[in-house]
Amino acid sequence: MTGADDSVLPFAVAPLDLRGRLARLGPAIDAILSRHAYPDPVARLLGEAAALTVLLGSVLKSGGRFQLQTRTDGLVDMIVVDFDAPDRLRAFARFDAARLPPRGGVAADALLGRGHLALTIEQGGELTRYQGVAPIDGGSLEAAARLYFQQSEQIPTFIRLAAGQVVTPAGTSWRAGGLLAQFLPHSEERRRQADLPPGDTPEGFQAHEWTEDEAWTEAQAFASTVEDHELLDPDLSSESLAYRLFHERGVHVFPPHPLRDACRCSSERVESMLRSFSQAERDDMIGDDGMIGVTCEFCSTLRRYNPDDFRED
Repeated sequence: MTGADDSVLPFAVAPLDLRGRLARLGPAIDAILSRHAYPDPVARLLGEAAALTVLLGSVLKSGGRFQLQTRTDGLVDMIVVDFDAPDRLRAFARFDAARLPPRGGVAADALLGRGHLALTIEQGGELTRYQGVAPIDGGSLEAAARLYFQQSEQIPTFIRLAAGQVVTPAGTSWRAGGLLAQFLPHSEERRRQADLPPGDTPEGFQAHEWTEDEAWTEAQAFASTVEDHELLDPDLSSESLAYRLFHERGVHVFPPHPLRDACRCSSERVESMLRSFSQAERDDMIGDDGMIGVTCEFCSTLRRYNPDDFRED
């Protein structure tokens, strides 16, 4: 069975009360990363962020929006990834090129730094907008996402992310992938997790004794065997990878959700934005060629406008 690139594959392992998704990004993430010509460490981090975004956002119904955003003091001080259901993905990263080592070797904690991860869900219509926030403390996106689920959702969650360049007969291209597995038994008691460290505690305080559910222990053991190269291998389908990881317990896969690189910017949106500025602000935007140039941070599309079209009578 051959699973398509640029898709998210939902799966379930009923005996373990496990549900999850596998994300495999090929041409879409290659287009996003290549058009910005990011340095390799920045491209890998943004690829991981894109994989995490589609793992989380692909459950939304058409018309919903999911955004992942980081703001930190690291070399990459901001990442924004948008997923517009059912299939539109866009992303960009802001980084300090002067602080990047010339040969690209940089520790993960310096790259991401310390700050926060924000996940925003807009389900469309009259439904409430929701935002969850988790700290980033010099670790990885995986660690921040796991902490988010532990603190905010209280769902036992395993996450693995990978991004990198792969050489194929057609050439070298960027790829990204991710695995999300969640323990969702009917009993809330079985979903309980160990309490987070309480910080300063009074003398004699005894933490609540907690034993992890055996099914979740087993599920994590299977999921943790996934390797980065498996998530990035263009010749290994998502269906085959799901079977490889969980076949001992029986895994059921569902129809995949396709994805594509697509920006929501348009000439109409940019024109509306320009009209919202004052005349003085628009005058400051006029370039040497006498035109106003606006470049989309996501897709790098440059649009030029005649300032006379915005003059106030």
